[in-house]
Amino acid sequence: MAKFGHFCKVARDFADIADFLSVYIEEAHPSDGWAFTGNVDIRQHQTIDHRLAAAYTLSMDNPPFPIVVDSMTDEANIKYGGLFERLYVFQNNVIKYQGGRGPSGCHVEEVEAYLKNYRKSLRTKG
Repeated sequence: MAKFGHFCKVARDFADIADFLSVYIEEAHPSDGWAFTGNVDIRQHQTIDHRLAAAYTLSMDNPPFPIVVDSMTDEANIKYGGLFERLYVFQNNVIKYQGGRGPSGCHVEEVEAYLKNYRKSLRTKG
């Protein structure tokens, strides 16, 4: 959840130049599966309603962006290789930044640096 908090801060800091979205995919550490202590109690999703309820739990932190939910066939997860978190920056329907697979390859600070550079480039153009 620490990365989620940092991502929320980045979304707030760069809301003037970027739109943010979170796609909730399968639960990485379900309480009835590969769980660890201190994690949120979310069971493995058996139905879309379970997945929606889990996304709702995440939304209780009031993130500054919408949270959408992947299908139960995991289309977004498979297409973008989330396993179990991954960050992307799109511009004009083109991937400009693709982070590593999470959790170890997911670095919010890389997106933050990308957006800082982008903001700087906007200032030099204008």
